[in-house]
Amino acid sequence: MTMPRRALLRALLCSTLTLAAAASPALHAQGTWPDKPLRLIVPSAAGGSPDILCRYLASELAKRLGQPVVVENRPGAGGNIGIQAVARSEPDGYTLGYGNIATLAINRSLFSSLPYDPERDLAPVIAAVTTANLLVVNAALPVKTVADLVAYARERPGQVTMGSAGNGTTSHLGGELFKDTEKLDVLHVPYRGSPQAIQDLMGGNVQFMFDNLPSILPSVTGGKVRALAVTSTARSALVPDVPTMQEAGVKDYEMQAWGGFVLAAGTPDPIVTRLNTTFNEMLADPAVKAKLADLAFDTLGGTPDDLRALMDRETRKWGEVVRASGAKVD
Repeated sequence: MTMPRRALLRALLCSTLTLAAAASPALHAQGTWPDKPLRLIVPSAAGGSPDILCRYLASELAKRLGQPVVVENRPGAGGNIGIQAVARSEPDGYTLGYGNIATLAINRSLFSSLPYDPERDLAPVIAAVTTANLLVVNAALPVKTVADLVAYARERPGQVTMGSAGNGTTSHLGGELFKDTEKLDVLHVPYRGSPQAIQDLMGGNVQFMFDNLPSILPSVTGGKVRALAVTSTARSALVPDVPTMQEAGVKDYEMQAWGGFVLAAGTPDPIVTRLNTTFNEMLADPAVKAKLADLAFDTLGGTPDDLRALMDRETRKWGEVVRASGAKVD
């Protein structure tokens, strides 16, 4: 063997060992994951329905992974601050984010620019839950059905007010879709969250609104507001006597708020797969499904690609609604 050949073999061997050494921490991390606590970033304030939902799911996830899952609230900018933190985190599987119809779809059209790209910067894990909105009116309003509300608004163009939980929320855009479908001239009044909007609805300062089942249901069951329709394609078991929007005569109307879990792009596939499998098993657990139903959520599940496809469909659908409404928040 000549010296040049020996030198070449030695160089190749050193190179191979260097690559193996560089790769071994990543391979080791995947093999032992998780070996420390995870954090779950929730892009909304503590105490709201997303926070309550995520704290419950975090406790269930911790049981199955054998590590604590610590919820970290990062509200602000329509949820963008929290999801940006996920996108910028280390892609090691230790930072999960709860994304929803706003942060993973609607905000792409609602904001002039986002501090993250949902397609490029995030790794979908699973679409976890969905919940419908309810169309509700002030209990004193002489309106018993959706047809009554449409007639009432058409007789008073520009005078009827529609409250919402804020610009760009499903509460707002569900109303915009209704206005566009029924060709109604009503005034949108955005609030800084559902509680304020519901309070003014009960007080008669606005006449109707759309809101998520988890937040509006207590006011409905308490008789403080009247539910006219549910925005899902099927009736809700929580309000079985309330028709769907389509049953009430609003053709092709459908809207459901949904939420799922994401990681930073570049997270190793084995970790994404492990989390997806764990979530699917958890969401299929009858006890978990029952608890989520109590919180007014239905379970979803599926593959990471299913969540990606949902994000794409909803981005297109609600982008059209946002453009038609002219809604912007920045």
